[in-house]
Amino acid sequence: MTRKQLFRRGALVCAFAAIAAAVALPSFDAGAQRRGGGRLRAQVYLTQARIPGGLNERSLIGFARSHGARILRETTDTPLPQRKWLANMVVAFNGPVNDLEYHVLFYDIEDGPRRFIVDMNIFVNDRNQRTFVQPIRMPRPTFRPNRRTELVVTVARQEVGDVHFAIQGEEVRRTGQVDFSDEDTR
Repeated sequence: MTRKQLFRRGALVCAFAAIAAAVALPSFDAGAQRRGGGRLRAQVYLTQARIPGGLNERSLIGFARSHGARILRETTDTPLPQRKWLANMVVAFNGPVNDLEYHVLFYDIEDGPRRFIVDMNIFVNDRNQRTFVQPIRMPRPTFRPNRRTELVVTVARQEVGDVHFAIQGEEVRRTGQVDFSDEDTR
């Protein structure tokens, strides 16, 4: 064999090795990142509409998307200090969570940067499940009316989805009038 033939054969072997590596490595790498939660994403929807029973996963996501609430209204059947905001949160992950829990963090974003309000832990029954429905209860005074809020979903301390919404409610009214009794003035 001449040098030229050896060189061509070596170049051909290197080319085949490069093609095999290019085909094999990206699929392995994507799977490894996915198992670690690196590329997990979630669509988050809030709705105050009653979710019908018997929906499959695709219908549930469609219902949540079409009935999504950007403004949550508070309950009005109780006195003002005991009022709360009630909603259903639908979280649709692009793959299995592969963890025992995920977290929901609430931030007040009315005055600029995020200001942490409260967090919730959501435990997962089936690690292979992709869509979850969770009732959300936001009581006063933890949540204040007429504020813009951000809800962030995290898995293994990685933010995977969020939704911005406003909470609307009645403010506490103060008259500005002070009454003093005779005993107070002595």
